[in-house]
Amino acid sequence: MPDPVGKLPSELDQLPDRDAEETAEWAASLDAVTEHAGPHRAAYLMRRTLQHAESAGIPVPALLETDYLNTIPTAAEPAFDGDEAMETRIAGWNRWNAAAMVTRGARLGVGGHIATFASAAWLYETGFNHFFRGKEGEGSGDQLYIQGHASPGIYARAFLDGRLTEEHLDNFRQEAGGKGLPSYPHPRRLPWLWEFPTVSMGLGPLSAIYQARFNRYLTNRGIKDTSASHVWAFLGDGEMDEPESTAALALAAREGLDNLTFVINCNLQRLDGPVRANFKIVQELESQFRGAGWNVVKSLWGSAWDELFALDTTGALVRRLRAVPDAQFQTYATRDVAYIREHFFGAEPALAELAKLLTDAKIAECFHTSRGGHEARKVYAAYRAALAHKGAPTVVLAQTVKGYTLGAGFESRNANHQMKKLSGEQFRAMRDLLELPIPDSTLNEELVPYAHPGADSPEVRYLQERRAELGGPAPARRVHAVALPQPSEKAFQSVYKGSGKQSVATTMAFVRLVKDLMRDKETGRRWVPIVPDEARTFGMEALFPSAGIYSPLGQTYDPVDRDQIMYYKEAKDGQILNEGITEAGSMADFIAAATSYATHGETMIPFYIFYSMFGWQRTGDQMWQLADQLGKGFIVGATAGRTTLTGEGLQHADGHSHLLAATNPASLNYDPAFAYEVAVIVKDGLRRMYGPDAEDVFYYLTVYNEPMPQPAMPEGVEEGIVKGLYRFKEGVPAKADAPRLQLLASGTAIHWALEAQELLAAEWGVTADVWSATSWGELRREALECDEALLRGEQRTPYVTRALDGAQGPVLAVSDWMRQVPDQISQWVEQDYSSLGTDGFGLSDTREAARRHFGVDARSVTVAALAQLARRGEVPASSVKEARERYGL
Repeated sequence: MPDPVGKLPSELDQLPDRDAEETAEWAASLDAVTEHAGPHRAAYLMRRTLQHAESAGIPVPALLETDYLNTIPTAAEPAFDGDEAMETRIAGWNRWNAAAMVTRGARLGVGGHIATFASAAWLYETGFNHFFRGKEGEGSGDQLYIQGHASPGIYARAFLDGRLTEEHLDNFRQEAGGKGLPSYPHPRRLPWLWEFPTVSMGLGPLSAIYQARFNRYLTNRGIKDTSASHVWAFLGDGEMDEPESTAALALAAREGLDNLTFVINCNLQRLDGPVRANFKIVQELESQFRGAGWNVVKSLWGSAWDELFALDTTGALVRRLRAVPDAQFQTYATRDVAYIREHFFGAEPALAELAKLLTDAKIAECFHTSRGGHEARKVYAAYRAALAHKGAPTVVLAQTVKGYTLGAGFESRNANHQMKKLSGEQFRAMRDLLELPIPDSTLNEELVPYAHPGADSPEVRYLQERRAELGGPAPARRVHAVALPQPSEKAFQSVYKGSGKQSVATTMAFVRLVKDLMRDKETGRRWVPIVPDEARTFGMEALFPSAGIYSPLGQTYDPVDRDQIMYYKEAKDGQILNEGITEAGSMADFIAAATSYATHGETMIPFYIFYSMFGWQRTGDQMWQLADQLGKGFIVGATAGRTTLTGEGLQHADGHSHLLAATNPASLNYDPAFAYEVAVIVKDGLRRMYGPDAEDVFYYLTVYNEPMPQPAMPEGVEEGIVKGLYRFKEGVPAKADAPRLQLLASGTAIHWALEAQELLAAEWGVTADVWSATSWGELRREALECDEALLRGEQRTPYVTRALDGAQGPVLAVSDWMRQVPDQISQWVEQDYSSLGTDGFGLSDTREAARRHFGVDARSVTVAALAQLARRGEVPASSVKEARERYGL
């Protein structure tokens, strides 16, 4: 409770004070400084004292925020390792061509973004010339997460380097003909250049963290030494609003990922206006990253500010810079000097006096253009500091002007993100500012030219020499994947035999299969099990002692369950990535492992197992990121379906993930009913993704937590399992003219269909054939391919049509999913087709009650089958009424 004067208690009140008199003397000294020199002086002394304590190793809490200044003073900047004038010319060519490419495309209405790269050009140029390691040197090179809207600048540099032609640039955002450039970093569309898709904001920073962590994982497990690789993530300050952008900051610090650098382009603007109009985004980000344990390097001011800081003997300038909100500072960049003198320097007498010493030209230079992110030396110093720091990741906060060098109509304007072109006059002004040798005669108002100094020019030679020293061109994607040998048949054969009388859920069957595959001498070490906590829910605790849970620290404690067989074992070379409660982090893990075949030339086999409901629904954007990045592996939606997870209810009941998964062209989606089907699908997946003719696809399998006896695999069903449909149990007619129908079921619904088959035969004299539909999605995919072939004049009959050819009676499809899932195939089924499903919201109850609620239990299937036959006149309508009453429907 607070004391009578309102003073709140502090944690210090709980600590013994061995010398209260000395403590009082320190407090009195601070009061005296405040009284005689002012609160600013007192605050300065406190900060310097804390800084000294930190450098002396005294354990005091670190400051979360520093003054609005460069972390590295000009006098402490390292020598610049390069030809600054040459690099300025190179940057000028790149700026011009990026703007020209987007402007030329604007004639066709394809759009593009200019202002982002204009502000960030030096952040990239300095990295390409001095830091980013290519893939032609030793190791894997660096991993570059390029800010999506900056792609025109990256294309412009590749054009200067000779990797792209004018034809490529003129096909920016025009990909249909096969010669175009994608709008943003898309490996699937331009796989030799882009490694990482980043324009879905927030996913880049999250993925970069887990990529850096996976690099360490590969090293610690002895797969590949990645210690020379560094992960660079280029981000916008507005992008940091996304929850994924900051979701894993603590992980990066906790695991000491000093192989990771975030470069945040702080141009103070997002897509529609200021990032923090009434606040300061740089200071906010500094506090956030420092609080998470990151090293922070601020590069805010260009060298023109050195004179102003030297004249600031009272600290008034620093205080004013810290106080001015971002939106106002953005305004200064667009106003004349008189406005700046009045509104900035006029805030207090000391600043007014300082301003008298400054020329109008100096004030204009400082407030309009001079930023730390626009000077090669400032950026170079920040990057050097980032690489030199050990034990924690680094974030570089670089201040820039959005639209820099594009002219007054672009710079710092709220609308510049939507501005797609420059006028001829603006191009002429830009040419003069950049000092490019482009004659007026070539500046056609309608079609501004690309500019290139020549393949043998000093600029191009310099650029290529620098890249050669750093290991070749960047960004670049290289695939040196070696096909993995197929694992031993032993693991699969044990599943094919079935479980006899033992009840086994398909979730457990999958885990047991993978556990056996992880013992394979050739490929076992390449499996990467990933789980977002609740491994025991999926029966994965058996993997803990044998495979180990990855931790870069190993196990620094005695686990509470050490005396048990399946104890919680962490190890530096652990194989399992147990991520805690983060589906997003687990998916980022999966993406890093799924694309290691390209990033590091090391093929890994990730499988990510999760509550089915929290997969596609919760991290669907990352599933598309995985597809864009050409990832491979097994995504496993466990405890699948809307009715199998008893008691959990609406938020856990998944009846739609297969519908969401069906929208992704790279996802092969299966809903197996039996353990042997799981084994066949996994075996085929290993062949398709990791065999000699590897495909850029991934698998989505749904498995269930409902224990059932697992039958042995019938002969000759492998092809049907892979293609998506086969007849599991043929009905035996009681008499020759018995009505007949076809029951198609997937996943756990096969058991309702089999029970309905018995009810129909025993109580209604109806014969039903039961088919296992292992993949509604694959049936549809193949049928669509047949339709496309027809447009080309090729006559092909879909597999589902051929499989059901000659099957008597109507077709009734049933699953634990929304009816739209099985309805994907309806147009290619020639028989009368209807379906049952679990449409609507989930609910808490027993499995039996939930299935009756949705009308998919065996008795509901029986009534629906009779109704379908009655409509055809094959059974009396009275039978349907009688069945409803008998079964309580």
